[in-house]
Amino acid sequence: MNLRYLTRQHESLTEIYVQVKLQFQAVLDQVFPEYHGVFGDLYSKVSLRFLASYPTSQSVLAMSEENVTANIQRLVGHVVSNRWSLERAQKLMAAAKRNPFRETVFPSHLISLELFINLLLQYQEHLTKLDKSIETLAEELLEYDLIQSIPGIGTKIAATILAEVGEIDRFDHAKKLVAFAGIDPSVFSSGKFTETRNKITKRGSRRLRTALYQAVRCGLKGSRNKRIRAYYDKKRTEGKLFKVAVIACVNRLIHWIYAILTKKEPFRLTE
Repeated sequence: MNLRYLTRQHESLTEIYVQVKLQFQAVLDQVFPEYHGVFGDLYSKVSLRFLASYPTSQSVLAMSEENVTANIQRLVGHVVSNRWSLERAQKLMAAAKRNPFRETVFPSHLISLELFINLLLQYQEHLTKLDKSIETLAEELLEYDLIQSIPGIGTKIAATILAEVGEIDRFDHAKKLVAFAGIDPSVFSSGKFTETRNKITKRGSRRLRTALYQAVRCGLKGSRNKRIRAYYDKKRTEGKLFKVAVIACVNRLIHWIYAILTKKEPFRLTE
């Protein structure tokens, strides 16, 4: 089982997971809309498991604050303090009192809610296993650590880049890797006129293009990657729009990646 197959499988499963989340939210909004925000992350295991046991505001209000706190603490175990569980319990009971639907009109909503919660938990488990498999397989490659020497590229992005690029020997020039990612501009020229607002071709690997874009955004955040930040600032001072400047950074990033993979040398923050 190769790295590319696993990353494709992960992406497909993620797309299905996102669709289930949307369907889950639609049903939750018909049963307990005020539940959003109680646990911070609606899709955390403690949030989903609590909702599976107490899906309505009526079921929450039937308990005392102490019982709600105890049930939350039971789900999280010793990972968090009792104080955290108490705060969640207080927020939950306040949300239950605000909830416009004290009783569920359609029992089918509760059946659907339970189904979607089970699916979400299953998909989370499958995605976690896939993440571990991808990381284990990627760790066997020398290029995996080399790619991550570029600030902004973490384990998932590195695995996706390597899976999509494959053997770097397939590309005899960095420009061909740029074209493979679909970042090369589609230029339309006529005589002395050249269109200056060109769009990228988007003909190549969408997965690679997305991973590179994410890497640039991560590198820019907090100036984690000083070289990419300097290049971005240069493009902005030239009058380039945000998106144009970011795409220029992606293009530059591809050239760095090509050099790293061909020379087998880590990235340097200073040129």
